[in-house]
Amino acid sequence: MASCLLAACASGGGARPPASVVELYGQLDQASKGYETALQQARAGDQQASQQTLTQSLNTLKDAAARCGSTDGCDPQRFFSVFDHLLRLKDGHFSDGDDLSSDVDESQAARAAGQAGAASLPQAQRSVTLLRGQKLSELIAMNGPVKSALEDWLTWRRPNLMDAYVNYEYLRYQMWPQYQNADLPEALLFGIMAQESGGKVHAVSRSGAAGPLQFMYATGLRFGLGTEDGFDMRFDPAASARANAAYLNEQLKIFNNNLELTIGAYNGGEGQMRRLVGNDSSVSFYDPRIYDELSQETRDYVPAVLAAAWLFLHPDSYNLKFPRVDGVPGSIVLKRTASLSELAVCLGSTAGMDEGWFRTLRNLNPRLDPKVEQTVGTRLQIPKLLEKVYAARCVDGPWPILAADLHSAHVPVVAAARSHASKTRGERGYRVRRGDTLISIVRKLHCSSVQELVEMNRLKHHRIRIGQHLKVPVCN
Repeated sequence: MASCLLAACASGGGARPPASVVELYGQLDQASKGYETALQQARAGDQQASQQTLTQSLNTLKDAAARCGSTDGCDPQRFFSVFDHLLRLKDGHFSDGDDLSSDVDESQAARAAGQAGAASLPQAQRSVTLLRGQKLSELIAMNGPVKSALEDWLTWRRPNLMDAYVNYEYLRYQMWPQYQNADLPEALLFGIMAQESGGKVHAVSRSGAAGPLQFMYATGLRFGLGTEDGFDMRFDPAASARANAAYLNEQLKIFNNNLELTIGAYNGGEGQMRRLVGNDSSVSFYDPRIYDELSQETRDYVPAVLAAAWLFLHPDSYNLKFPRVDGVPGSIVLKRTASLSELAVCLGSTAGMDEGWFRTLRNLNPRLDPKVEQTVGTRLQIPKLLEKVYAARCVDGPWPILAADLHSAHVPVVAAARSHASKTRGERGYRVRRGDTLISIVRKLHCSSVQELVEMNRLKHHRIRIGQHLKVPVCN
């Protein structure tokens, strides 16, 4: 019986534990039997009752586990083991192949079903995506590194996780279809984005990786992320998601659908991963032959991505509540000249967005410099819930006047603001050619950095255009 396997039968002989511990182990046994009942209900076709029974079992387990920590003689490891197993069962992985439920947590299903007007998007079943015939839970081993990453996301990285979730929900209509078309789980997309950029479309790392999914320049080019009219396509959410999905499918084929190795290759480089793996694509990411040869960044990266994906699917199971986000897309046509910065001031914290709308406006309009005023008649992408707010607050009245006044303020330019390196090495001119990016220019120089070029030319948001004359350092 499953209850025997998961609960009391796991213990050996010895002295009988105290009554308080026996009671807790009884609840553990009750939770395990709840699984059997849920499975029977699923076989009978009553999916709703099955899900309710399984949720009640999980709640019983969590309550008993919390009390175990303060009860002498209680073995918490027994609860942890059953907790992990029931989470897998809750994810639809049954030992006999019967599928009890979807990959989506109740809170996720309710949130998805509550998104009015999003009928064109997958709803409650949006995360029920198989990865080459396997449930995502089978690939997310609940081992030490993943558990440690779960704790990080739920503690000191919790604000980052929440920001990533909000940013993703407003970008979802652009990014998720790319993964859906590639038959990849949405949770994986969220996990990679949360770890890479937190959903900041214009993120640029010190190594030159750029965009919401942090593509290096050469890899981006390989998957179609070049430049269009001076715009680096790595900053385009839909294009970067499409390229990311293509990359993952390519590497999954190479590594025989080993997700952990594929994620590791995305972070640490597929060349290194192929050399380490050789012909044995069934090897575990945590095998010392692989794990010990990787950088600490990659060792941390893989479990962090998987942990974020797992939390995306099962927030309630970890006492986590993601905010409800109305990510239905919309647009406005400007009725008065305004920059994205001015619109952010004008919109304020409306609709409960305490941190303001600047990040969302930038993410949805990645080609625009947020400081440059856009002319009347320009169409901007915004969340649909802001369309009426814009008409009411940002066309007439005091707020657009205030925003314009703040935007027109001038800050004195300090002549000594140039970088020290450019002073000591001297400068020369460079004319931007078609296909150039700051990364490619820096590589031609062999002695500079993206940040140095940005400072020398006072570039905003790393934007350059064909024919533009740049100052570059004279390199020996």
